[in-house]
Amino acid sequence: MYYNSDILHVHKYCFPTTFDHGHSHRIIGVSSLGIRRGNTHVHCYRGITTVDNGHVHYYKGETGPAIHLPSGGHIHCYKGITTIEDRHRHAYEGTDYPSCP
Repeated sequence: MYYNSDILHVHKYCFPTTFDHGHSHRIIGVSSLGIRRGNTHVHCYRGITTVDNGHVHYYKGETGPAIHLPSGGHIHCYKGITTIEDRHRHAYEGTDYPSCP
């Protein structure tokens, strides 16, 4: 069942990367507008991590499908791996809720 027929919305996201090579970064951004996938939708996202340990990493991906909340609304899951910089990379995983009010 598709509750949110309006895909013209975006989501804020912010969560940490894994701790690798002695540090971690934060991933902060705003997704693209929704993209219909069957009876649900996803969002694309891309960006640059925070500067930590003197460098940044790039990331991009597509969220998982909408997960409907009992109280109304929905969230999406984000999961991926950053680019390699300074001979290492970081994994990340999070949702656009509740980490970004």
